[in-house]
Amino acid sequence: MEVNKTNTQNISVILGLKENWQQFGLLVILNAFVGGMVGLERSIIPQLAETEFGLSSKSAILSFIIAFGITKAIANYFTGRLANKIGRKNLLIIGWLLALPIPIIIIYANSWSWIIVANMLLGISQGLTWSSTVVMKMDLVGEKQRGLAMGINEFAGYLAIGIVAFLTGYIAEKYGVRPYPFYIGIVISILGLLLSIIWVKDTKKFVLKETKNSRITTSENVFMTTTFSDKTLSSVTQAGLINNLNDGMIWGFLPILLLQLKLNNQDIGIITAIYPTFWGIGQLFTGKMSDIYSKKKMLFWGMLVQGIAIVLLVFAKNFYVLTILSAFLGIGTALVYPTFLSTIATFTNPNQRAESIGIFRLWRDLGYAFGAIISGIIADIFGMQYAVILIGIITIISAIVIQTRMPKTI
Repeated sequence: MEVNKTNTQNISVILGLKENWQQFGLLVILNAFVGGMVGLERSIIPQLAETEFGLSSKSAILSFIIAFGITKAIANYFTGRLANKIGRKNLLIIGWLLALPIPIIIIYANSWSWIIVANMLLGISQGLTWSSTVVMKMDLVGEKQRGLAMGINEFAGYLAIGIVAFLTGYIAEKYGVRPYPFYIGIVISILGLLLSIIWVKDTKKFVLKETKNSRITTSENVFMTTTFSDKTLSSVTQAGLINNLNDGMIWGFLPILLLQLKLNNQDIGIITAIYPTFWGIGQLFTGKMSDIYSKKKMLFWGMLVQGIAIVLLVFAKNFYVLTILSAFLGIGTALVYPTFLSTIATFTNPNQRAESIGIFRLWRDLGYAFGAIISGIIADIFGMQYAVILIGIITIISAIVIQTRMPKTI
């Protein structure tokens, strides 16, 4: 009788964005809250390091990004491995529980070590919450609308990063760096937890339905296939790592570069917010484009535009020029971000999708740590400008790898 019940349940499952718009919409809202938790720190923490904790070493300042990147990467990996075992919804709830103390720790931190602890918690929380919402949306929509789904998902998350980064910069300018900007985080984490517990439904039955119709074979070693052996998946994985490598550098260095130009907190908030805002809004269009056009071309041009914009940041002195470069950096990132995920999902078996995405996100978010370490060391030895130029050149090389290694995709 139990088998018949399961079969009946699977038959009633319909894949598609329109068919599952209520759960999909709820997950979009939740992902905006997840992004907001990162935006909380985007324009504030590097300033906090210098003004309140007296850190002068660039490597020390970027240590919070290293802690965030490593813990988020590891959490991504285990989210992918555990998604089918304990359920997507349970992982989402655990992620929000871990988010609750983060803004409180930052408000009351009396040493830089507590900021590191808060960012380790943030990394784990982000890995569990963002990965869960990504996988659940993919489960719901099916193959034909996957790029659009990822575009909407990443739009919500990164638009929220931009909005909250701007709000925290504005509040910091008016009322100080602590505690008022971080009250936003307390509200976000409580709402995220309540929505996840009360209204989110697990999506494993959608995976069972799609697996029956999939023509893609399963891999004996998903880690090796995603990281090295499959030319498409490995090309996407290296680009994901480099994308977040440059994002980690921008996160840590852009506010400091702007401070050196004597810009005020509000202008710094605007420039740092434009990048993730264009990144977020752009994905509404680029996500759908990745369902229609060549994924390879979108990845190549996206990484190339990012690399050129990063190199030019060093030579920009004017507020408006910096604003334009920040916008182009966001556009380049928008071209690649939903395309990464839709490509991984397209070329993996549905039953192994969560694990493959987890492995991709493991490498991608290790980029935060690698970017912070490399740029921090180069900045301390040669100067910040050289670190920024190096990261830009590495990003351009990543575009060349995509062009030469990745097979054509439509």
